[in-house]
Amino acid sequence: MAHDSAHRLRLPHGRAADLASACGVFLLAAVWNAAPLIREDPTEPWPVTLLGWLLIVAACGALYFRRRYPVAVTVFTLAATAAYYLTSAYDGPLLVALIVALFSVAAEGRLRAAVAIGAVVVIGVGIGTLAGNGDVNGVAIFMLTGWLVAVVALGTMRHGRFAFAEEEARRRATEERLRIARDLHDVIGHNISLINVQASAALHRLKKHPEQAEDALAAIKQSSREALGELRATLGVLRQVDEEAPTKPAPGLARLHELVASVKPTGLDVKVCNLGQARVLPAAVDLAAFRVVQESLTNVTRHARGATTVEVRLGFGERELSLAIEDDGDYGAVDRGAGNRNTGGSGIKGMRERVAALGGELSAGPGPGPRGGFAVTARIPYED
Repeated sequence: MAHDSAHRLRLPHGRAADLASACGVFLLAAVWNAAPLIREDPTEPWPVTLLGWLLIVAACGALYFRRRYPVAVTVFTLAATAAYYLTSAYDGPLLVALIVALFSVAAEGRLRAAVAIGAVVVIGVGIGTLAGNGDVNGVAIFMLTGWLVAVVALGTMRHGRFAFAEEEARRRATEERLRIARDLHDVIGHNISLINVQASAALHRLKKHPEQAEDALAAIKQSSREALGELRATLGVLRQVDEEAPTKPAPGLARLHELVASVKPTGLDVKVCNLGQARVLPAAVDLAAFRVVQESLTNVTRHARGATTVEVRLGFGERELSLAIEDDGDYGAVDRGAGNRNTGGSGIKGMRERVAALGGELSAGPGPGPRGGFAVTARIPYED
């Protein structure tokens, strides 16, 4: 199958397509003009015939530049074609060169220029008919007008299709950049926050209780190793490197115990409670739920003062997954209603975007408990 696709006939594109169109139109016009010479019954003087050939070469050769200078090439082709039909006795198909050039103008999005040139062609042919040109009648003018309208319409449709494809590609690229930014923020930000907290604890214990600083340093080593591994995995995906498939399972609620263990050295007691019968979640929902819990725990370790307990509740409903993460920390002057806006972060905003992309909702604000704290609640439908 790969062998057949490698030898499949492919149409030229780019400069090759321009050269092919110029040569094709020239071959068509040359064969038509050469027929009377082969039959040895020329009906016009040799200087006029030579001028006709020069006009054919000029009009067809200009098509090679039709993508770079569409309007200029079309105007030049129109002038050469008009001169040819006014001087030559052979009614050749050089009009095809003008049609190809006019299509290029419309395909490049120059609709007004295409309509104006098409109108000039119709008006010029009409004036020639009124002046006594018996080769063109009203029916021919009507058919020519239809051809020109169709060519401009096709060119405009092609321009619209390519413009839509480019816009779609830009939109997908933007969404992919946002997704990568959220993943990097969730993964790297979580581990760096833990490293920061554990480093502070190690410095605090180093002078008074050096033996207790060893646990904090070991936790820093483990968190930095995990952060480096996650960063390498993400960069490997971005580079599309052909490596062996990762053996570590993808982030999801099944790895929630690892997340809880990673924050335990900070002194937080994280309790996970399942409401309803646990079920296999779609991959996107599973990842989003894990990232919400991860970012919520990161915010607790980063912003809460005196937090000792975090409760994570997972509700497995019939159609959606509900999440609630509540802590008992003191956030002081931090604007809890806006998340971590005062700190310049984008954690809660990223969580909202991730959940909204799956058709869910997320809210964050002061906790309902007597000590206040902070609460993050979300609902994510299984199917959207």
